[in-house]
Amino acid sequence: MEARDERGDLKRASLSRSAPWARSVVVCAINYNTAHPYSTQFDDPNRGWISRYAWSREDYHDIVLRRLRQVEEVLQQTLRSDECPRPPDLTTRCYVDTGPIVERVFAKYAGIGWIGKNTCIINQKKGSWLFLGVILTSLEFTPDLPAPDRCGTCTRCIDACPTHAILAPYQLDSNKCIAYLTIEKRGSIPEELRAGMGRHVFGCDICQDVCPWNRKASVSTERDFQPRTGLVNPALTWLAEMSAEEFRETFRGSPIRRAKRSGLRRNAAIAMGNSGNPDFLPVLEKLNADQDQSVAQSARWARDRLQKAST
Repeated sequence: MEARDERGDLKRASLSRSAPWARSVVVCAINYNTAHPYSTQFDDPNRGWISRYAWSREDYHDIVLRRLRQVEEVLQQTLRSDECPRPPDLTTRCYVDTGPIVERVFAKYAGIGWIGKNTCIINQKKGSWLFLGVILTSLEFTPDLPAPDRCGTCTRCIDACPTHAILAPYQLDSNKCIAYLTIEKRGSIPEELRAGMGRHVFGCDICQDVCPWNRKASVSTERDFQPRTGLVNPALTWLAEMSAEEFRETFRGSPIRRAKRSGLRRNAAIAMGNSGNPDFLPVLEKLNADQDQSVAQSARWARDRLQKAST
C-alpha cells in the first residue's frame, strides 16, 4: 500500500501513474463463504482459528485469477467477433491483490458493495465474504453507480474487535489488526496485543462474523473454496509441534504459508496462553526451549499467563 515510484509518489494513489493506458477497471467479486460456523460460535479451548478465506487447498489468488482470465478471454473474443468488425486495440491486465490499485475502492464505485466501517466491501445480498479481482483495460466503459452505504448507526464490528484495531468508523490501524499480527508480523508480537488475539492463529474473521449483513450470507458451492481437513478450528498442539516437513506438506499451495512455520507456531503458543487450559503447560515448557526465539518468548508468556490464572 505504501510502495512509491522513483519520484516518491504513492504508486496506488492514482491509476494514471501506474497504468496510464487504462481507461476502465472491471471489478469482479466471488463468494467464498462455506456452510461452517463462524469463529464467534466456536468455544473449544484446545483449538485455534484460521481465517475462513484460508481454508481451501489452493491459494485464493490463483483461484480468482483463473476466473479473471476467463472473463478477459470473453472480452477479447467479443472484440474479435463479427459484431465488432473494426476492433479497437485492446490492452488488459488482471490482478488479485497484486495490482497498482486499491480494489475495494473501485469495487465500491463499480456497485459491488459499500466499504463498511471495518473497511471490508459489503454486498447487500451476499455479505462481505468476497474475494475481489480486477481487470484493467484500455477500453472505455460506461461506469456503474456506486453502492450506497448501508451500515447506518451499527458499530458491532468496532465494538467486537479485541485489539481495538478499528479506531473509528472506516479507520483501521493495521498494526493492531489480528490478521496483520498473525500473518505479516515477523518476530515477537507486542505483549500488550497478545491477550486480544484470543485463539486466532492465522487471520481474523471477528468483524465480519458479527456483521448483520453476514447473518444470511450466501454459501458458495464452489469446490475450490471448500475447506481441507483439519483447518476449521485446528488443534493448537498439532500446530505448535508441527515439523518443518509437515508444515510444507500440509500447507503446500495454501496462503497459510505466508505466516511461515515460525509465525504459525508462535501464534499457536499465544493461543494456548489465551485458552485458559492448564493442560497446555507441558507443551509450553517444551516450546520454552525452542531455538526460534519468537516461539520461545511467546511460550514463556503463555506459560506464565496460564500459571497466574490457575493460582
